[in-house]
Amino acid sequence: MLPVDVEELTPAWFSSVLGHDVTSVEVLERSSGTTGRARVALTGDAALPATVFVKLPPFDERQRKFVTSVGMGVAEARFYRDLAGEVPVRVPRTWFADTDEGDGYVMLLEDLVASGCRFPNPADPDIETRALDIVEQLAGLHARFWESPRFEDGGDLAWLARRGTGGGDGGAPFIRMAVESLGDRLPEPFHRLADLYIARNRDIGRLWNSGPRTFVHGDPHLGNLFVDTNAHDRTGFLDWAVIGRSPGLRDVAYVLCNSIPAEVRNANERAWLERYCALLAESGIELTADKAWEQYRLFAVYSWVSAASTAGMGSKWQPLEIGLAGTQRATAACTALGCVELLEELLD
Repeated sequence: MLPVDVEELTPAWFSSVLGHDVTSVEVLERSSGTTGRARVALTGDAALPATVFVKLPPFDERQRKFVTSVGMGVAEARFYRDLAGEVPVRVPRTWFADTDEGDGYVMLLEDLVASGCRFPNPADPDIETRALDIVEQLAGLHARFWESPRFEDGGDLAWLARRGTGGGDGGAPFIRMAVESLGDRLPEPFHRLADLYIARNRDIGRLWNSGPRTFVHGDPHLGNLFVDTNAHDRTGFLDWAVIGRSPGLRDVAYVLCNSIPAEVRNANERAWLERYCALLAESGIELTADKAWEQYRLFAVYSWVSAASTAGMGSKWQPLEIGLAGTQRATAACTALGCVELLEELLD
């Protein structure tokens, strides 16, 4: 049986899944959000890692029900178990990952802090270089799975084909919550976009799911990235709970509009998109500059929806100030990119 709480992370359980004798377990840190998390020290066999990072279902029962309803935890565990070894981007090493026949899951992952990795921030002096590297890493990931037959019925990724962008109500209730709880702290362009999205979210979702699609991370804001200082500062990606099949510009617009300071993004986004298209072309994939720009503007709205939804939840998913800052950046990006005007044109 898979553990569901930190207390069930016993030496016997670790010994059974790692294949090495574990004599003692010490929980160094623990927290809970969209997953339960623990940093654990292990002693025993010399082949064991000194510490591991463990992901479990959320410890809070309400959060656990929400994560179960959308399948986030199981999807991430399946990624680490079945896909992490073949993606062409840096991810945490997987010591063990599995799911059960229900909604249970567990992941034993590399302790990135112990590995010497650092975590990027919008205020970093190298944020422009970091953004370019993120775009380049995403191009490599997307090219690997572009229009792959593995998404078709009978393929090993068929289960991901159903995980598109903006299904159902597209998160419109979360946007209403953001308007109600934070509307007085946000500018008029936020309200204009919110009114349009609440009214037309299903139609916008259809736009998001049109065109060639690939495997996407789904949630690559800076808080879900790390920098491997031992590999020439290569950007790595963690928190793969929102993986799916979508146009690749979803990931690109998401991180640039949600996490990169406006002045840096404004000065570089055209060049970054050109680089993205050039790297796809090296793999035989044609994506024109005009189409990439349209998709980028379209998915800037998706970035905004994600940030505003997080802010609307208060501090349940992320600290409120993080969600609010992301919403402000994404709102500014959508305004500068004329996203409302684009949506009105495409929806007309």
